[in-house]
Amino acid sequence: MEEAIQILNYVAYLLPAIVVGIIAYYFFKGHTANEEGRRRYLIQKEAQNQLIPMRLQAYERITLFLERTDPNKLLVRVKPISEDSAKYEELLIKNIEQEFEHNLAQQIYLTSECWNLVNAAKNATIQVIRQGAMREKDTTAAKMREYLLRSFLGEVTPSQKALDYVRKEVSELF
Repeated sequence: MEEAIQILNYVAYLLPAIVVGIIAYYFFKGHTANEEGRRRYLIQKEAQNQLIPMRLQAYERITLFLERTDPNKLLVRVKPISEDSAKYEELLIKNIEQEFEHNLAQQIYLTSECWNLVNAAKNATIQVIRQGAMREKDTTAAKMREYLLRSFLGEVTPSQKALDYVRKEVSELF
């Protein structure tokens, strides 16, 4: 009987220690999780502060690409070097492809929807140039250029559509 009392005394002394230990474990577990979350938040916030300028620069470069490959501006900027409409078509497409390749790395900073739209605008512009060249293949490069300029007069170009989307996406950053 005395042994049972002695065991109960030990349990009476150990029980508060066990309860305090369990409470301390859950308290420190919660505290540690909270601290980890706070650290992640601060790291993410710092990364955002460094990433936003890079993303804005990417959007600026894509805007410049879209402006430079807009058919109305491209046809004014890139003049025919010969009378051959096929060579002019090749020159225009080469110019668009070079601009695109120069800005290819910007896709990692853009959303996939935006990049797909930029890529689609490039392809649509090339397609329109090819269609214009096929239509005017028996004429001079100057006539092909004039036809393409007239066909885009007052019309929303693929580059302008993509540029509108880029502007919308940039406005969502802020």
